[in-house]
This record gives sequence, C-alpha cells and structure tokens, in this order.
Amino acid sequence: MTGALTIPEAAPGARVLAFGDYRPTRVVTNDDLAQTVETDDAWIRSRVGIAERRIAGDDEGIVELGVHAGGKALAGSGLSPSDIDLVILATCSAESPMPGHAAQIAHRLGIDAPGAFDLNAACAGFCYALATASAAVRAGSARSVLVIGAEKMSQWVDWTDRSTCIIFADGAGAAVVTASDSPGIGPVVWGSAGDKYDKIIIEDRHSSIRQEGQAVFRWATTAIAPVAAEACERAGITPKDLAAVVPHQANLRIIEAIARKLKATNAVVADDIVHSGNTSAASIPLAMSRMIERGDVPSGAPALLVGFGAGLSYAAQVIQIP
Repeated sequence: MTGALTIPEAAPGARVLAFGDYRPTRVVTNDDLAQTVETDDAWIRSRVGIAERRIAGDDEGIVELGVHAGGKALAGSGLSPSDIDLVILATCSAESPMPGHAAQIAHRLGIDAPGAFDLNAACAGFCYALATASAAVRAGSARSVLVIGAEKMSQWVDWTDRSTCIIFADGAGAAVVTASDSPGIGPVVWGSAGDKYDKIIIEDRHSSIRQEGQAVFRWATTAIAPVAAEACERAGITPKDLAAVVPHQANLRIIEAIARKLKATNAVVADDIVHSGNTSAASIPLAMSRMIERGDVPSGAPALLVGFGAGLSYAAQVIQIP
C-alpha cells in the first residue's frame, strides 16, 4: 500500500512580533561583592565591564523568571495564549533535570497543550531556540511560538570564587515568533567546538560553574566575528546595513572586540552587561528588549543576534526588529 504524505503549506517566512524581559529586583553592585571577595569596582570594570548585576530571590526559579518575561512578550505581541502552540525554553541553569520547565511556564501563562521543551546550548541557547522556532513556523509545524531564555546562574556560582562571582547573574528574556509573508528571521549560522567543552563547565550537581577565562576570551574574540559576518551574508545584507548588534553579554571587552572586527559602523552595539551581568541564554533577549523599550533602534530595521559560550557552542542570525 502506497500513498503520498499530505504536508501543510509552509509559511514563506517567520518574524518576531515582540520581545519581553524580566530583571529581578535585587541589585548586587561591585562594592557589594568587595565585602565578601578580594576585589573592587575598578578591577571588575576593567576586566569584564560590569558595574552591577541582578540576582533572583529564593522564590524566583526558572519557571517564575520565564513566566514574567514570556507574559510580557505575549502581551506585547497582541496575540492571546490560545494562539501559541509551541513553547521553547533555552536554559542551562535549571534547578532539576526533569521535568522540563517549558511546559510549566506554558501552563502558568494559560497556553493550553502546546508543544513544549527545554533546550540547552548554554549562552547560545536563545539563538538556537529562535532558529528552531523559525523553522517550525516555516515548515507548518507551529503557528506561533513563544521563545524564552531564562537563567538563574546565581544558584550555580561559588560566591567565594572571584573569577566567576563577578560575572554571572539572573534574568529572563522572551520573544514571540509567528508566520510572515516575507522573511523576518534570517538563516542561522551555528556550530560548536566540542574539543573545548571543558573551558566553561559545571562538572556535576554538586559543583559550581568554573571557566578558563583567558581561553574563552581568545576563542570568542577570534572565532565569533566571522560567524557574525556569515549570518549577515546569508541574510543578504552587509554589516553596515545593521541597525543593532546584540552579542551575548559575556564580557564587555569581548563584545567590543566582536563589534570592532565586524565593522558594523552604523549599528548600536548592546552593552546590557554593564547593569545586568552575564545571564547566559537570557542575555540576548534581555538586551534586545531594553534597546527597543528605550527607542535605541528603529522598528523594521535589521539586527544581528549572536550567541556563544559553553559547549563551546555558537549561533547567529539577523532579525527584523519588531
């Protein structure tokens, strides 16, 4: 018995309707950290560019962070919970490995029976999730997708380790993706350097995050700019066409080096790390949401998103700013 499959008509493109963010209320400054570890404000600013970071409360886990950011993105999109049929959560700092958190977030937001899964590509996770959402919409597997990056890095940090406690923070960002008559999310350029897996690592459930800072710095400042340039090329634009460059907020020196090598001379470069710290998979949507809210970037213009981090994994794509 033979027969042809019936495949739903694919959408010609996908686009981001809205971003949303959530930043915990507790602010930890560099001077605060200097009370517990041997450091000071000038030392931290000179090495990573961070002035302060947000730390979630004991009652704020990944689900709570994701609900806040996802709800804000959903409200800004003009869609209702019933319009969402897929929820993707990018996170590498979940409190427990099972069950996944995406379905819990969807339930809390009133999204009924969506496809839902967690994705771990560490600091590149949001870009991976956004690419997956775009592909699902264009293939006809989903109508509209809620993509969330949520991290509570503070629960995996050794607060006596100066090399990491100055960097990591908590927060969540989200985006709503839906079908479009023309492409609003460009092709993703992604990859990994698995031979360097141990450069940023949490070895087991009893361990804290550790990283080889200099090795990561050299890799990021060498390998990521070409990935960003290729994402622009695949989207049919040049770096000079960009209105915004939104790298993962890992380290201000890394961000500035990538932007300098990319030569996106007309773009606003995100520097959310200064006041939010490194929030891994949450950092790109957090930064993008803030830039839009402040009016730093024009609606409809192209923005480059580029994530990179543990794995070592990386991904980049150009989007049309909602």
